[in-house]
Amino acid sequence: MADAAITLRPAAPSDAPLIFTLICELAAYERLSQDIEATETMIAAALFADPPRVFCTIAEYGGAPAGFILWFYTFSTFRGRHGIWIEDIFIREDFRGKGIGTALLTFLARRCLVEKLGRLEWAVLDWNKPAIDFYQSMGARLMQEWTMCRLDGTALNAFAEATPKP
Repeated sequence: MADAAITLRPAAPSDAPLIFTLICELAAYERLSQDIEATETMIAAALFADPPRVFCTIAEYGGAPAGFILWFYTFSTFRGRHGIWIEDIFIREDFRGKGIGTALLTFLARRCLVEKLGRLEWAVLDWNKPAIDFYQSMGARLMQEWTMCRLDGTALNAFAEATPKP
């Protein structure tokens, strides 16, 4: 498949099993399989709601499912415009180095230009040197002065319950 074609297409409801499988493969790669709470049904409900609030593009290489990018719109008060947040991008190991990641990111970068969006953003694990090198080669800036914050699970419940209602 040295000269195989890369095809990008919007995910369809029939892709829910594939998307869930890719999410599980991503979690295994990131050493986070124990953190998966989602189910195939939950992913399908989120992606194919009316209206959808999260979007997925499937990448195929020579007709074989090679990866995906899952994203949603954000908003920047400083820019006064929406942007795109990439929640997940994953290319299966056998398909890496074939331009698929570049194709998926280019697809969203062009969408940003067409829709006059202010940013394309995502996070990368600090140990994932191949991904960091790839992103930097594209011109992406690592936002080291920012630290992500997260409330989830027990901490989210405790905070929500303990805080007086306005």
